[in-house]
Amino acid sequence: MTTPVVSIAYHSGYGHTAVIAEAVREGAAAAGATVHLIKVDEIDEAQWELLDGSDAIVFGSPTYMGTASGAFHQFAQDTSQRWFTDSWKDKLAAGFSNSASKSGDKLHTLQFFATLAAQHGMHWVNLGLKPGWNSTEGSEHDLNRLGFFSGAAAQTNSDEGPEGVHKADIATAEHLGRRVAETARTFIAGRAAAA
Repeated sequence: MTTPVVSIAYHSGYGHTAVIAEAVREGAAAAGATVHLIKVDEIDEAQWELLDGSDAIVFGSPTYMGTASGAFHQFAQDTSQRWFTDSWKDKLAAGFSNSASKSGDKLHTLQFFATLAAQHGMHWVNLGLKPGWNSTEGSEHDLNRLGFFSGAAAQTNSDEGPEGVHKADIATAEHLGRRVAETARTFIAGRAAAA
């Protein structure tokens, strides 16, 4: 069985989003993937090559002023070299974001990631979870407690450091990592069968 390769291309301004990136990594690794964590504001040529060789790329950024961070936008712009050569065409893609507010316009960040993936001809992997914490029997400890479908969304209070990232959001990010790795394995097997 082929081991899927999943790369997590992310930016973290104050460390909160790095906690989520690590949770995605843990979930993907637990599902048997080889995983690379790549900080987009420190990316080098060897890391670009890791992205090019990946079966799936998971995009991550805090949501600042209604969209991904400036560092992530610079990375997205720099991916145009890959766009010209279709380097990422037919790879899988997914995304995650963190902000201080429960909504905080994280959906816009996830949509930005999905559009970036679509421009590269990638296939988007959604969260695959029903919303949690939306009934009297639910709680803030439910997976997908914030009710996002497009990707993993996290909320951390603005006066807390990375240690304040909610445990349910960490578990939701781990779920996303597993889902991406499992979907990548299915895609790899399907391509092999079709060949």
